[in-house]
Amino acid sequence: MVQRAAVIWFLLAFLAVLNGAAREAFITPALGEPAGHVTGTLIFCLVIFLVALFSLGWIGPSSRRAALAIGLVWVLLAVLFEFLAGHYLFGNSWETLLADYDVRRGRVWVLVLITSLTAPVLAYRVRTSRQSMEGASPTA
Repeated sequence: MVQRAAVIWFLLAFLAVLNGAAREAFITPALGEPAGHVTGTLIFCLVIFLVALFSLGWIGPSSRRAALAIGLVWVLLAVLFEFLAGHYLFGNSWETLLADYDVRRGRVWVLVLITSLTAPVLAYRVRTSRQSMEGASPTA
């Protein structure tokens, strides 16, 4: 399950790059940087939830706790990538990387981490709820 969760995280990372490119090309020029940042973040949070919803059957968590483990894997990989690649590959300072966590300055990156953590659990609830409704017999 962890390996499959990691595979899906790589898909999310790719989608994050596409989201960032679309934000810079279309959203930020139309709305300005602060609103573009928030809008792009909210769009990506929706993408994370949709990916969780559609990939959870393949990943195969057997419980809500296992779904939470998927979210923890996604958050861990995101933070590791952001800080290690951001600093060592892209040359960003630690201060620059930490600035994305300053909600007081309108930086809402933390929403992506919260969504990454909770989306698998919410998707699990949606899927199990849907399965139980499909399996339930109509009452007379």
